[in-house]
Amino acid sequence: MSGHSKWSTIKRKKGAADAKRGKLFTKLIKEISIAAREGGGDPLANPRLRLAVANAKGNNMPKENIERAIKKATGSDAEQYHETSYEGYASHGVAVFVECLTDNTNRTVSSVRAAFTKHGGNLGTNGSLEFIFDRKGVFSIELGEGIDEEEFTLEMIDAGAEDVVSEEGYLTVTCDMADFGAIQKKLDELGIIAENAELQRIPNTLVTLGNDDFGKVMKLIEALEDNDDVQKVFHNLDITEEQMELV
Repeated sequence: MSGHSKWSTIKRKKGAADAKRGKLFTKLIKEISIAAREGGGDPLANPRLRLAVANAKGNNMPKENIERAIKKATGSDAEQYHETSYEGYASHGVAVFVECLTDNTNRTVSSVRAAFTKHGGNLGTNGSLEFIFDRKGVFSIELGEGIDEEEFTLEMIDAGAEDVVSEEGYLTVTCDMADFGAIQKKLDELGIIAENAELQRIPNTLVTLGNDDFGKVMKLIEALEDNDDVQKVFHNLDITEEQMELV
């Protein structure tokens, strides 16, 4: 199992826990807000908003919460979020890429830098990790009774998917960034709502660590993910099955 597909499994488990704490909904609402503010409040005419709404529905966000977020984002008193990203290294040479949505970049860079420093890492310059991560579209779909796995895989490959992996009752579809829209369109045609669909940064080199060192690096990753300004955290840890149980 590849490192990024294992991390998709961990993200699903973590997503369920985050939802209970309300953190996942907060991040989803921020994405809906910036998508609606930049491209308008009609999901049919705004691909980014359509994706944000689909992700929110896939994570069981109530319809009224979604509609309220869109309405607020397109109003005159909408909060102004800015997209920013940070790159650096955790201990033991693990690359970490952090994507944020924030209304205060000074606060965000300060808190992100503090997390790296506290947990033995170093914040680097933007562009320093370009050679480590490839931009890919990743769709996570629950394998329900109405989905024929073989037929679905063929449909996805025809639409431009590079890989379809089945594990733990989920199908993970990976595609080139340029084919993201085509995969989303095909899923719409099939009437399938992905639990999660996003552009991810997939590592092309991986770092393997023992359990103790792995735990130290995960403390940094978890600290970043718990930051309300942080939307996504990507890394190049190669996680073993045993370490999955430690997360």
